Amino acid sequence: MTKKILAVLAHPDDESFGLGGTLALYASKRYDTYLVCATRGEVGTVDEEHLNGFKDIAELRTVELERAAKILNLKDVFLLGYRDSGMPGTEENKHPDAQINHSIDEVAGKVVRYIRELKPDIVITFDPIGGYKHPDHIHIHKATVLAFEKADDASFHPETGLPFKPRALYYQVFPRRTLRLMVRLMPLFGKDPTKFGRNQDINLKELAEVDFPVHVRVDITSVANIKQEAGRQHVSQGGMQMRRGWMGFMTRLFGEREEFMRAYPPIANGRNKIANDLFWE
Repeated sequence: MTKKILAVLAHPDDESFGLGGTLALYASKRYDTYLVCATRGEVGTVDEEHLNGFKDIAELRTVELERAAKILNLKDVFLLGYRDSGMPGTEENKHPDAQINHSIDEVAGKVVRYIRELKPDIVITFDPIGGYKHPDHIHIHKATVLAFEKADDASFHPETGLPFKPRALYYQVFPRRTLRLMVRLMPLFGKDPTKFGRNQDINLKELAEVDFPVHVRVDITSVANIKQEAGRQHVSQGGMQMRRGWMGFMTRLFGEREEFMRAYPPIANGRNKIANDLFWE
């Protein structure tokens, strides 16, 4: 029987910039890889030139997602239909259609439908702080955890199908060693690590202080070119620049790898070995 992986993320580009190498690697092994994307990235910063031929940002970013998904060889992509909530403290947070203004239970009900229909072996989502504390990332993390926990409970959103329990739940985590080194090095080059990213709204110093255990480290060297090409499709989000700048430098320094924490089943106390496969026993 074909093994299946379901990634549950928030915005177009999360599937490429974050765990694109892992998705591409398992797809190359003929595993079925699927994506549930909560929003269409409606409030992402986009230069006007990229909107030519598109009615709005949502349409543009959805097309970018579709192109990237083909390159990553995803089996299918499913959109939950929520609106991008924007970064913390922005006016976009207040929009009634924003993802964060819908209950965790409601979103989990939509996610559990795909878990029960697709019957994935493994489910992957963000870590508890959403990688870089984006409200939508944290929200979809909570909804995915609830959906996973209740997927085999017949009383939880019974309208979404028969109970089913995937074998494992993983969180993608940023390598903290890399973040800490960036925090130390950036000031030497006149860069402020508390104002990172295109909009300077990511505090790397704050993120580096939050640690998550790493249980699996996936070597994506063999598919690094595929991940890069998928990332390039998100040109409106700086996809052409991802291999440049600080993140590109750190990737070249530490190698092509993506790291994960296994949330379920729990890791036995005292186990320090890091696996290289999401399907390790």
